[in-house]
Amino acid sequence: MKRITLFLPAILLLGMALGGCSPAAVPPSSPEAPAVVAVTETPTAAGPLAMTDGRGRTIQLPTPAQRVVTLAPSNTEILFAIGAGAQVVGRDMFSDYPPEAGALPNIGGDYVAVDTETLLTLAPDLVLAADLNPVEQIQALEDLGLTVFVLGNPTDLQGLYVNLLTVGTLTGHAAEAAALAEALQERVAAIQARLANVSSRPLVFYELDNTDPNAPWTSGPGTFLDTLIQMAGGENVGGILGEAWAQISLEELIAQDPDIILLGDYLYGGVTPEQVAARPGWEALSAVKNQRVFTFDDNLVSRPGPRLVDGLEALAKLLHPEALE
Repeated sequence: MKRITLFLPAILLLGMALGGCSPAAVPPSSPEAPAVVAVTETPTAAGPLAMTDGRGRTIQLPTPAQRVVTLAPSNTEILFAIGAGAQVVGRDMFSDYPPEAGALPNIGGDYVAVDTETLLTLAPDLVLAADLNPVEQIQALEDLGLTVFVLGNPTDLQGLYVNLLTVGTLTGHAAEAAALAEALQERVAAIQARLANVSSRPLVFYELDNTDPNAPWTSGPGTFLDTLIQMAGGENVGGILGEAWAQISLEELIAQDPDIILLGDYLYGGVTPEQVAARPGWEALSAVKNQRVFTFDDNLVSRPGPRLVDGLEALAKLLHPEALE
């Protein structure tokens, strides 16, 4: 279930604790302007920076970073999206977007060992980590004399915009980051305007892992995925669960009878609508009867980067195609 560890701290497989993302508060109906990034000195294009990272530490850079190693796919996507891709000299083993990121040196990372020998040869002036990276891993890198900035977990889209501005400041791309944040907010506002008058909210089951088809994993209340489903004009089946990420019994699934089933495990497990329809007992579900079982690119909703808005748009089109035509 790699898709979850890309977005969450060890909630599910690694201790049940986003790529980490902690449970998200439901954002307001209209997006707010990006909050001010915590900068203790006003940065210049080439001046010193002193910034507070996601774990409350003050990190100093003599100038904006020019050689960055990223330790999370979401960080990688942010760096390329704000125009700092040319400054990325290394990436974690799961960073595969955009495609050019795959050509960069792979230094491991996430919950596996970092190839410190390769990392040191890259001579980064900044290692951009995420909350999913263990404290011990970050400490080991700092013990090698590396500067590590932990990018905080966004708990809503507002937090995503702040992260964009943070990385923009760290890399000397503050203007590009601000422009991207504004563009993303405009896209979110456009979706919300299109959905303002929808009369129904379909019940959605988002499948994360079907290792046990009688008790598949899904996203519970307060998660970012739960939030995006609500923003897209749906109701999350997992909203009744007591945990952020949990299994739901087939009996409960039949009782709730979702209108739509989305297969996030298609991306990594190859699960198809045909396979779902063939599962014993699943033929009773309205979504299966009405052929409203769809594959879904889980990376769009499991990595807290700019593509979360792509994920919101994709969800809205599946849930309310009539409003998004």
